[in-house]
Amino acid sequence: MGPGDPHPDVEGRPDVEGQSPPPDGSAPGSRDGAVFGIGRAEVAGVAESSDVMDKVSALDPAVRAGEAAAAAAVAAGETPVASDAPPMDLTAAAFFDVDNTMMVGASIFHFARGLAARKFFTTSDMAGFAWQQIKFRIGGREDKTGIAGHRDTALSFVAGRPVEEVVTLGEEIYDELMADRIWAGTRALAQMHLDAGQRVWLVTATPVELALIIARRLGLTGALGTVAESVDGCYTGRLVGEILHGPAKAHAVRALAVTEGLDLRRCAAYSDSVNDVPMLSAVGTAVAVNPDSELRDVARSRGWQVRDFRTGRKAARIGVPSVLGAGAVAGAVAAAAAYRRR
Repeated sequence: MGPGDPHPDVEGRPDVEGQSPPPDGSAPGSRDGAVFGIGRAEVAGVAESSDVMDKVSALDPAVRAGEAAAAAAVAAGETPVASDAPPMDLTAAAFFDVDNTMMVGASIFHFARGLAARKFFTTSDMAGFAWQQIKFRIGGREDKTGIAGHRDTALSFVAGRPVEEVVTLGEEIYDELMADRIWAGTRALAQMHLDAGQRVWLVTATPVELALIIARRLGLTGALGTVAESVDGCYTGRLVGEILHGPAKAHAVRALAVTEGLDLRRCAAYSDSVNDVPMLSAVGTAVAVNPDSELRDVARSRGWQVRDFRTGRKAARIGVPSVLGAGAVAGAVAAAAAYRRR
């Protein structure tokens, strides 16, 4: 499918013009004795870099989170462009949310499941994660309080753990629990931008180390994610700023645009959640993917494009196999029941 080809599963089609490479991961930065984990995908050691915190100056938590995410994305670098890659379009890019946009369900839940299997969590902790995931899969809604609770819980359990260990586990867990949960339709949209020579970043509340792994495995340029603090190569259980969510995502996109010389009027953003309206509003082309009801309303009122790869009534209309969504919900229920029985 080329940039100009119509897509069969679409209400409106984004104009794309133009990619760069995926990240391999990155190195933590240090300042005043604190190190901020920007893990490499295959971490052989923890490299020192002051590039991240030197660029974080804002006092507002959302702006601070956005600055940290953008600095981390730059510090992570990009995978070399293939020799047969299309000519680069340096001022246009695409930004994709992860949970329920690029991936079925919540990436942090899948990561938590993997950690639970490795005894990072108790059975009751995992049951709570599973219940929130079931609600998220059925309702397709992000709730900031719930997201904050998930990540606060996860941070408390990784506190004291080496960044390198957690990143290595992230690689394993991606293969085990995430690789087959990527929305093929959304992945195709990202590839459309890459084929047009544009760079593609994930933008997610998920920890940046995990976000970078997902981006690299999908062949994307990089990722903007929540930056967790670490000292001497180990997580402290605190964040830099706040979770990269809502307005913080827009701050991250704007900060990266300044650093990378992007023209946001020529950029596109994709998300499923009304919480990401600030990010979607920051670019020239906004696309609602698998949207919640509020975002669908906003998209219609603003003339934004809508793409829905889910099942049920909408899927029947656009031709997506309905068995996929049923299996996803059934899997979540089964996971919750299994962990409660343990």
